[in-house]
Parts: sequence; structure tokens; C-alpha cells
Amino acid sequence: MANKVICLMGPTASGKTEVAVSLRKRFPMDIISVDSALVYRGMDIGTAKPDAETLRRAPHRLIDIREPEDSYSAGEFVRDARREIDDILAAGRVPLLVGGTMMYFRSLIGGIARLPDADPDIRAAIDRDAEKSGWPALHERLRAVDPAAAARIEPADRQRIQRALEVYLASGRPLSEWQVMDADSPGDGLEFVKFSLEPATRRVLHERIEARLNIMLNNGFLEEVKVLYERPQLTAEHPSMRSVGYRQLWEHLAGQTSFEEAGQRALYATRQLAKRQVTWLRSEQDINRYDPLEAGLIDAISRTLIEFLDA
Repeated sequence: MANKVICLMGPTASGKTEVAVSLRKRFPMDIISVDSALVYRGMDIGTAKPDAETLRRAPHRLIDIREPEDSYSAGEFVRDARREIDDILAAGRVPLLVGGTMMYFRSLIGGIARLPDADPDIRAAIDRDAEKSGWPALHERLRAVDPAAAARIEPADRQRIQRALEVYLASGRPLSEWQVMDADSPGDGLEFVKFSLEPATRRVLHERIEARLNIMLNNGFLEEVKVLYERPQLTAEHPSMRSVGYRQLWEHLAGQTSFEEAGQRALYATRQLAKRQVTWLRSEQDINRYDPLEAGLIDAISRTLIEFLDA
């Protein structure tokens, strides 16, 4: 087991944490979170962060490692995850990577492209253009120079549109070309097995998402965002506050929407996130797929794990 790593993926609300904790009871595993929102302190309810008792029984690495005012990139995740993987393997245990940030998984396993550095002047110019024309118009501009990247990026995804245009304007080469060039290979020397939790129907997943959001709202999600809203240095433009649910409740606190409308927008945004996650997962090769509601789920995954670990 000296170089073997387990990846447990799935869309939001598919039950990944529960499965990971159950597997940890059966195997000598340590869990590493693969989630771009769980890295932030003070964002507990809206991210469905494992509670204190769960973390006591099954500690998760790479949780609560940044303040909400900070950024956290795929490159930083790859660096941090490889460090944790090596530490777990050195202790004679198996790393279990769990989460739904698919770009993090892909960057770790397949490598991350060496993109041009950020250029503040170009970024500022893009922001000025966005203020005049709107981000959908800049998405169309991106489509003209890099249709492959534009096809993967939503017209309202300001952060990714900005970065894709910045890369093109700084280098004269589309982001999609950079991403197929030589990349760092942080997964070198490791053997990965991938599992995916995918509900059999979209309706089931949508019902789980709605039920979980209602629980979050009843458990104080709005009050959690109020505390964040009052932090003097935190704004709606920080990556942490662009997380689904947080963005919509922030807009409500800013007087832009009613609470009911914010809840509906959060539900829609979460369903759209799940759709993107499922689309990404369906493009993955060599992955073991399971319905999280099927009987004997943990036994089925365990059998495949035993074969992988004993090979």
C-alpha cells in the first residue's frame, strides 16, 4: 500500500462524508478534504462541513486552513495535498481523498498547467470592461478567442472568464492550449483508484439538495453569513463568498433580494453546481460508479478496495 491513494468523488449532497467515515472504520485510512469551500474557517453550515464529533472520530485534513478573505488555488491544493498524502503513506496508512471540487482531483492526478502569472494591469482592464459591458459580453469575447475554454465556463462565472481572458491577453495563446501543454505531475509515483457516488436520477439528487438546504437554513445558515458580512475586509468578490449559498444570502443581506428569493436562487445555484459536477464525472475514465442509495453500498466499495490494496 506504499503508494496507493483512494479518491471518493461525487456531486454535492451525494453523501460522500458518510461513506468516507464508514470506510475509515474498515480500513487504515486518513481523510483529505478535496473541497474549495471547506478550506475556509467560519464557513461551516453552508458548506456542510463535518461537525466536531465527526471530525473527532474521523479527522479531515485541509479543512479550516484559510480565512475567508484569503484565496486558495488549485496549485496550492496540489502542493498541500501531496504533502498530506506523503505524510499519511509514511505512517503506513492509506490516503482517502474526499470531495466534489473536480478540478482539484484532476490537477492532482493529471497535473496542472504552468500558466502565465497573474497580471494586475490586464486584470484591472478586464474588470473595467466588465463594468461597462457585463460578464456575459466578456464571455462572448472569450468564445471568439478560445471557444474550448468558453464552452466549459458559464457566462456568469466572473473569476474563470477573467482568468481565461487574462491568460490569452498576457501570452497570445488560449488557455485551452496551455492546459494541454506540459504540466507538473504531482501524482507521479502514486497509484490512484477513483470512486464516484452518483444518484440514479437527477430528481433524487435535486430532492437531496433541497432537503439539505432547508436543514442548513433552519440551522442558522443566514446567521453564519451575517457574521461573515460584518467582517470589514470581506466582500462579495472574494472567492469564499462566491460559493453557492453564500453568494445568494450575501445579496439578501445587501438588500438586493428578499430572503425567499435568496433561498430559491441558492437552490438553483446548487443544482447547477451538481449538474456541472455530474457532467465532469461522466467524462472521467477508469472510475467505479455507485448509486449512494443502493443497498450494501459500503460492502460493494470495500470489495473493490480490497482488490486494489492487495494488488
